[in-house]
Amino acid sequence: MSKDQDDIRALDACFKAARATPLEPSSALLARVLADAETVQSDMQRPCARAPRARGGRLLQAVRALGGWPAMGGLAAATVAGIWIGFSPPEQVEAYFSAPDAAYIVDLAPGAGFDLAEGSL
Repeated sequence: MSKDQDDIRALDACFKAARATPLEPSSALLARVLADAETVQSDMQRPCARAPRARGGRLLQAVRALGGWPAMGGLAAATVAGIWIGFSPPEQVEAYFSAPDAAYIVDLAPGAGFDLAEGSL
């Protein structure tokens, strides 16, 4: 325990001696810092490059809102494919959406409609 106290006292003495001698930065260091600061300030004073003005009307704004020309190319391809499938659908699509004519003739409750027609309710 006393060895730790001796070490602490020795450190305190070193710190006290370090605080007693003020340290001044060298003139070379100050010159480099000031030169760097002047460079940064001169970069800040240069005018920034302006962004080009956005031209175009509402159509161009809509194209930009949708994601630009690549997205419009995808939308155009999907539109053409939809029109193509709509005008000449493949046989598999017709098989899913078309029902045979006999399906419309089936009546599961043949007498249900006559009750309403006779006014029995």
